[in-house]
Amino acid sequence: MSHLYRFLRPVLFQIEPERVHRLAIHALANNWLPREAADSHASLRQPLLGLDFPNPIGMAAGFDKDGEAVDGLLGLGFGFVEVGTVTPRAQKGNPRPRLFRLRGDQALINRLGFNNHGHEDLHKRLVARKGKKGIVGVNIGANRDSVDRAEDYVLGIKRFSDLADYLTINISSPNTPGLRDLQEKAALDDLLKRVVDARDSTLRRPPVLLKIAPDLDDAALDAIVDSTIGAGIEGMIVSNTTIARDGVRHANASEAGGLSGWPLMRRSNIMIAKVRKRAGRQLVLVGVGGVHSPELAYVKIAAGADLVQLYTGLIYEGPGLPKRTLDGLAKLLARSGYATVADLVGSDADRWVKARL
Repeated sequence: MSHLYRFLRPVLFQIEPERVHRLAIHALANNWLPREAADSHASLRQPLLGLDFPNPIGMAAGFDKDGEAVDGLLGLGFGFVEVGTVTPRAQKGNPRPRLFRLRGDQALINRLGFNNHGHEDLHKRLVARKGKKGIVGVNIGANRDSVDRAEDYVLGIKRFSDLADYLTINISSPNTPGLRDLQEKAALDDLLKRVVDARDSTLRRPPVLLKIAPDLDDAALDAIVDSTIGAGIEGMIVSNTTIARDGVRHANASEAGGLSGWPLMRRSNIMIAKVRKRAGRQLVLVGVGGVHSPELAYVKIAAGADLVQLYTGLIYEGPGLPKRTLDGLAKLLARSGYATVADLVGSDADRWVKARL
């Protein structure tokens, strides 16, 4: 499939990005793509968050906002899929165009603004696939015009606790004005208490992760880690898109929005390592940003990530990327003398903590 995608990519890249995205969702939802599930590698399995992850490579939130293509994505070899971000009420998001390719940088800029069909639409889809295999997380957010954004997260926790294998609190998108203010300590402490109380009141009590921005200074990061651990949150996703434009050359770099892809790799690795050193093993860490090969997945895990998510890499490398990453990662582990992927986690964190942007 990778060879075919290299042939098709120049054609697809002539089409407006959001139209191609909808085509991809439609193809995956209708099983138009051949299943490329990777070989089962015992070295890649991990028990985390009370779940048995068959491998550490996941589909990041934002790709399948409304849970339309979960089984198609799992069929590509992903060990888990995160749907959303979903808000209580449907919303259209920001005006188009709002998604931009930066081809020479292997990057994207998006200012989508939590466009989704709302809680009820996603809940119906998840009910319809209940009982099927595969780890599925739900990434929840707040409506742009919400008066009480913390309450929107509480509503998300209550709505999806019966179906989600884990829940992610997304307070780090740069595309909803004021959302990142929830990362400030007082607001965050209030939010996390309300979220955990809501989760603990449910029957299944799924694990909760906090998704943070990559643009935090050390003091803010320390405070967030302390609040996360103190609240009883089980993990963190590091990180969301960045508002920085370090080293980006493409003309589209001037577009407003969050930058993802290769330029985020170093920034996210440094932050992953810092969180790992501060939190130790108290948090499960999901690393996101710039992974488009087995080697880069290996590097991100060594920096401190237990799990890794892809999105932009899939746009540039195609649907064969999960299988290629998993098969390559298993070989890299064996070559490096690691019996399991868990043994690799954080092995290079000290070096990344000292690295400069």
